[in-house]
Amino acid sequence: MPDQSNGGMQVDPDLVRQLAELLDATQLTEIEVQDGDRRIRVARKAAAVHAGPTYAAAPAAAPAALHPPVAAADPAAPAGEHPGTIRSPMVGTVYLSAEPGGKPFVGPGDKVAAGDTLLIVEAMKVMNPILSPRAGTVRTLIVENGQPVEFDQPLVVVE
Repeated sequence: MPDQSNGGMQVDPDLVRQLAELLDATQLTEIEVQDGDRRIRVARKAAAVHAGPTYAAAPAAAPAALHPPVAAADPAAPAGEHPGTIRSPMVGTVYLSAEPGGKPFVGPGDKVAAGDTLLIVEAMKVMNPILSPRAGTVRTLIVENGQPVEFDQPLVVVE
């Protein structure tokens, strides 16, 4: 509620604390709430993520060093707008391999079948495999290992 004496806003420290805890719990980098004329935004810098947790092994492909990026079929279209773009179904952290330091699931130029694991998005300590919706060739990995991702963020292009 606005403070009538000086025109400023009264900030509820408990609400700010709750929003900060929600940021930590969901691994978001910012959150904003609005109640009438009052709007509160809490943001934090994204922490650098190093090696991810150990998780169940899955079939792997060749190391990423052997997979140079391959340009998308339509160079005029950014990777995120390519019709073969696969997007993140959730907020989380991307892991390109089954275990820290392991071989990536796929790399640019790899052939994949429908249902093959492309990468993992960890959300709330749950490892969620992101599967290829169709057979094709991996054209571009848009994300890096350990990178935080948002809902609907482009991850990989499969043609």
